[in-house]
Amino acid sequence: MILGMINDYSEKGFREVKRHGLDAIEFCLNWDVDSDAVLAQKEEIKARSETYGIKVGSIGRWGMQRVDKNGEPLEEALHHDKNLIDLAAFLHCPVYNVGCNYTEGFSFYENCDFAIRYFRILLDYAKDKNVKIAVYNCDWSNFVYNEKAWSYILGALPELGIKFDSSHSINRNEDYLAVLRNWKERVYHVHIKGNLRIEGETYDDSPAGLDTTKWPAIMSLLYIANYDGMLSIEPHSHNWRGKKGDWGVAYTVQYMRPFVMPDDYYYEED
Repeated sequence: MILGMINDYSEKGFREVKRHGLDAIEFCLNWDVDSDAVLAQKEEIKARSETYGIKVGSIGRWGMQRVDKNGEPLEEALHHDKNLIDLAAFLHCPVYNVGCNYTEGFSFYENCDFAIRYFRILLDYAKDKNVKIAVYNCDWSNFVYNEKAWSYILGALPELGIKFDSSHSINRNEDYLAVLRNWKERVYHVHIKGNLRIEGETYDDSPAGLDTTKWPAIMSLLYIANYDGMLSIEPHSHNWRGKKGDWGVAYTVQYMRPFVMPDDYYYEED
C-alpha cells in the first residue's frame, strides 16, 4: 500500500503532499473542471511528480451527469472521462474513479443497464492503457454506491472496481465493515476520511484517528484482500481548516503510517 492525500496538480499541491512526508497524490477533477485544459498541462504535471518524488495514485471526476434523460451516454461526459483516462495513463496513475447518475422514469435495473453501457465504454477505452476504472461509493450524481447496485453492475463488469470511502457507508447507516468484507476484492482505491459518530448520527468529518471509525479493522480487511493500492487522506471537515486543519492532516499521517507495511519489511522463512 501507499499513503497519500488529495490535493491539486499545482506546484503548491505537490509541495504540500511532500511536506507531509507522503508518497502519493490524488486529483479530484470534478464536473466543473475543464479536462482539456488539464490534459494540456500533462508534461508540467509529470515533471512535478518526478521532481517531488510523488506518485499520482488516483484521478477521479465527481458530480458529472454521464447519461441523458433517456439513459444514453452523454458525449461531453465521455470526452472528459477519456481525457482524464489519457492523463492517468500518461502519469502512470493506476486508477480512474467515476460514477453514473440515475435517470428518472426508468426502473432501477434499466438504470443499471444504462450504467453498464457507459462503464463498458470507459473500460474498453482504458483496457490497453494500464488504467483501472473504479466507481465511487458516494451519491454525488451517482447511484452505483451500494451492494444492491454493485451486485448487478459489477457482476456484469468483472473488470470494474470500487473506490471505497467508509464515511459514505456510515452516513447511510450501513455496516461499513460488512460492506468492505463482502466487496474487498473489488476495491481499487481507498479514501481515508474520518467520521465522528454520536448518538447514531454523523457529527463531523474529523481527521482519521480523531474519529469513531474502526480504522484497524478496515486495514485488517484490506490486508486480507491483499489490497496494494493507495490510501488517500481526504481532509473534509469545515471544522478543521487553517492551522488546525494542517495539524489534523499531520496527525492522520502519523496515525495511519504504522498500518502500512513497508516495502522492505524483512521476513526470513524457516
